[in-house]
Amino acid sequence: MYDFKFKPFEEMTPEDYAKVGFKSGLEVHQQLLTEKKLFCRCPAGHYNNHKYHAEILRHMRPTLSELGEYDGTALMEFKTKKEILYRINYDTVCTYEMDDTPPFQINDQALDIAIEIGMIYDATIVNELHIARKQYLDGSIPTGFQRTAITCVGGSIPFKDRKINLIQMSIEEDSCREFSDQGHTRIYLTDRLGMPLIETVTEPEMKTPQEVAEVNEIIRRIARSTGHVRTGIGAGRQDVNVSVTGGTRIEIKGVHKIKNIPRLTYNEAMRQWNLLRLREELANRGVTEETFEANYKDVTKHLRKTRFQIIKDAIDAGKIVNCVRLKGFKDLLKWQTQTDTVFSKELSDRVRVIACLSELPNIIHSDSPSEKLSSYEWSSLKKSVGATDKDTIVLVWGSEEDAETGAKEIIIRAKEATIGIPSETRQALIDGTTGFERILPGPERMYPDTDLPPKTISAERLQRIKDSLTEPYWEREAKYYSLGVPEDSIKSLAISPFSATFDKIVAMGVDAKLAAVALTQFVKRLNKKGYETEYLTEEHFLNIFELFKSGKLAKDGIYDAIKRAIVLGEVSSHNLPEKCSESEMKGRINEAKELMNKIRIKYPDKKGKIFMGSIMKKLRGRVDGVEILKLVNEFKPEEV
Repeated sequence: MYDFKFKPFEEMTPEDYAKVGFKSGLEVHQQLLTEKKLFCRCPAGHYNNHKYHAEILRHMRPTLSELGEYDGTALMEFKTKKEILYRINYDTVCTYEMDDTPPFQINDQALDIAIEIGMIYDATIVNELHIARKQYLDGSIPTGFQRTAITCVGGSIPFKDRKINLIQMSIEEDSCREFSDQGHTRIYLTDRLGMPLIETVTEPEMKTPQEVAEVNEIIRRIARSTGHVRTGIGAGRQDVNVSVTGGTRIEIKGVHKIKNIPRLTYNEAMRQWNLLRLREELANRGVTEETFEANYKDVTKHLRKTRFQIIKDAIDAGKIVNCVRLKGFKDLLKWQTQTDTVFSKELSDRVRVIACLSELPNIIHSDSPSEKLSSYEWSSLKKSVGATDKDTIVLVWGSEEDAETGAKEIIIRAKEATIGIPSETRQALIDGTTGFERILPGPERMYPDTDLPPKTISAERLQRIKDSLTEPYWEREAKYYSLGVPEDSIKSLAISPFSATFDKIVAMGVDAKLAAVALTQFVKRLNKKGYETEYLTEEHFLNIFELFKSGKLAKDGIYDAIKRAIVLGEVSSHNLPEKCSESEMKGRINEAKELMNKIRIKYPDKKGKIFMGSIMKKLRGRVDGVEILKLVNEFKPEEV
């Protein structure tokens, strides 16, 4: 059944993805641009990378549910025996985030933004908001849960010749930022904690990796087009769900760059397909879930004289080495799963995450003996654990407790290979592959919050938000094309917070091309030069173009006027250079003529450019280049 073999990423076609039943959906998280956090009144958007006033230490421990069951994720996290440290800055965190005081009512500013975006999706807005708690068992939220609420259901987004349907959109609190994760200690920064964000969940209707990225870009642009969401690193993040025929939903967590999605989803689809092929191979060998056999043993004494430095150093440090025997797995740890990745990495990942043996390599195995151990040592180890030529053995080393956890996790993951694809969340790695992160949480992770009552969404509120809606960004793009806006400005202007400002400027009689370039390219250029362009307002731009229309500001002075608006906080005729008069222009031209007659020009054909440049050096920003050019055209450089 699984005889199809994945081609290299660049060679895969839509027909190839159809053969494996590729299917993908998105969960797109976007921070909202609010002054305060979602359920407290601490400021939102204030980051403190290194400054903190206190640390809080917590351990995660599983508890029985009302049905007398443990959550699989909770059990996995408990096995890691992590110490979770939260770094607290008093300016951005209060006792609410530490679960020491009850929540405030939900931030109305954030809720309005969420409803606004839901309306753009043409989704059904709920008439009553119900706050729920969603368990977060990795420690990224100190309370162990996130407050969340569904704001709308249904809706769709236009895509090519069809629509992508949405399941729902929720408003919720952001989690902490991970600072480091080494060994048994994980450190979080809490400045982002509690900031409002929305989560947009699509149906799994994307049929190729490229489509996933394209749909994600549309969702990003819809949110950005409102002008009410945060931008920058980490403000938008996406979880990508992937499955193939016979597989299961795998969630790739926290993809920060949309451009990385195609290769990540390709590799995850390949991984699932190859794991299903591996299950078939194991079944052909007679290794099934029922017949699976494995055991492990402490083999430290067999390796006390080894020349393999990593294991030698571990033993010298008092650590132990466990040897795991996997019956019937001969050569299968070399089975390809992803690009340049083999099945042994699935075992190594579990050891790294759950046993906290993060220094690589953390395992070695007999399917790839290389020069790590001598042939005598491999033979001795196989004999010690009763392995035959049809088996594979795997070594894992660490403290007694970690080495035992590591050996057990290797056995668990190997047995899962006889079943197919384990349900888990995976990390997006920089090489385009995915790595194990944690067991996928069950549906029981959501339950009602008893601290907050339901909140009615009134018809008056919905009408107020609807009345302020602007047209979707794709309609803006069509309008800008018709107005002659430069193509390299259309896409950025359509999602700019100043798109409505553009309409007002054009209504003043300003050329659409000039207005668009000022609002996009000039701002982008200043941002790259380090100017804090986030402080620019609509009022700044309207003032600048009013001065331009009244003749008090030269066209070539608009860029400098925007710069002054950032630096001085305002722009008016009082803080702008006086516009150059025609008599001053002629005087500067005469000065340039005299200069040109005194210097020797190596390349005569460049006389005109040098001449114009020497004039504009004195007058730039105070006069339009076109006006200077008119006067310069009366002068012929070759006559100098």
